[in-house]
Amino acid sequence: MPVKNMTRKQIQTFFERLREQRPHPQTELNYSSPFELLIAVLLSAQATDVSVNKATDKLYPVANTAQAILNLGVDGLKEYIKTIGLYNSKAENVIKTCRILVEQYQGNIPETRKELEALPGVGRKTANVVLNTAFGQPTMAVDTHIFRVGNRTGLAVGKNVLEVEDRLIKVIPKEFIIDAHHWLILHGRYCCIARKPKCGECVVADVCNWPDRFEFGANKAIVVKNLS
Repeated sequence: MPVKNMTRKQIQTFFERLREQRPHPQTELNYSSPFELLIAVLLSAQATDVSVNKATDKLYPVANTAQAILNLGVDGLKEYIKTIGLYNSKAENVIKTCRILVEQYQGNIPETRKELEALPGVGRKTANVVLNTAFGQPTMAVDTHIFRVGNRTGLAVGKNVLEVEDRLIKVIPKEFIIDAHHWLILHGRYCCIARKPKCGECVVADVCNWPDRFEFGANKAIVVKNLS
């Protein structure tokens, strides 16, 4: 049975609850500058934030600017990131990106999607993360967690990442849009997990439209009361 789209009232309550639960949500990647964030997100493709942090915690004290990483070279960089999946191709892309940043942007990070996506290894999701987290732009980076949460709850039903992204940007109230990316990732990572979602502990179970949530502990009496 397809999941129904949430109503405007449900969406408002959904994000009010997530905001109350995590008033100041942040990425779990370690960074202290837009450049460090860009490299960390680029390295995080098909890898955990924990594994990326372990690598960058050693890399950034040695090299945390485009020029400094460029000076390491591909082989030098690999020594720091070899514990991360796909490190060979990632090292190549990071060095190419750093060269472009040095030659075209004086080592700074561009603040437009078009310029970011032109960097080697930087796709739409990475660009959205940087634009949102580093520069406070109302973008939505849809990863596996957000794609799952959007479709499962009825917040943003879509067949692909772009459909879910477009829907989220359209339906999320402006007051929540800047932090929504982090709230949804964290909710998907720790509560609305793939195989055994923790519906019995979920702060938004009563406004979720997933029909199977009661099988995973959601309180049906509360849901009926709040939606009546």
